[in-house]
Amino acid sequence: MSMTATTGHAHADPHHIGVVIEHTGPAPKRIVTAYGFWIFLLSDIVMFSCFFAAYAVLAGQTAGGPKGSEIFDQKNVAIETVCLLLSSFTCGMASIAADVRNRFWFYLGMAVTCVLGLIFLTIEFREFADLVARGYGPSRSAFLTAFFSLVGCHGLHVSAGVLWLLTMMAQVFAKGFRADIQRRMMCFALFWHALDIIWVAVFSVVYLLGSAP
Repeated sequence: MSMTATTGHAHADPHHIGVVIEHTGPAPKRIVTAYGFWIFLLSDIVMFSCFFAAYAVLAGQTAGGPKGSEIFDQKNVAIETVCLLLSSFTCGMASIAADVRNRFWFYLGMAVTCVLGLIFLTIEFREFADLVARGYGPSRSAFLTAFFSLVGCHGLHVSAGVLWLLTMMAQVFAKGFRADIQRRMMCFALFWHALDIIWVAVFSVVYLLGSAP
């Protein structure tokens, strides 16, 4: 059975399987932007996978130094996790507010997300500073090198996310919810949610498994 094209932009299916392919022009910029940003996120996940692999190999190489169960503070880690997961929710609320062009809820959602991100970074910085002060810096053992590299890399991403968040708030204040700013907000939300997913992996692999005696 052959099928005749119904529009000037459609053509018959060459394999006769009953499907008409229509060419409606290039994809919207929002779709193209999201697709390109997903490629960036996947490359970032590949990088983190390398850090996770290195940590898995070196987790037991303490060189006579402390193990994870001796240095991890589960209370602080729990607070960090709650802050970051809550920030994912408030970021989602800000994204919805941006879609409906509601400035009040957008600023509120972004401000709460920023505060939660800063609390997370403060706790992590204090954890690193305390370990270094006790002589447990990244040069102490291969385990600590892998720990500081993995957790520190995630912290740098969160820091970049907070700066991006503040930039988005300033852009909306100055230019409103223009189409290009909406696309940037979409990319920021994808980035922030990806950081939350990576943190769940860090929490599980580094802190939960590492706290086992």
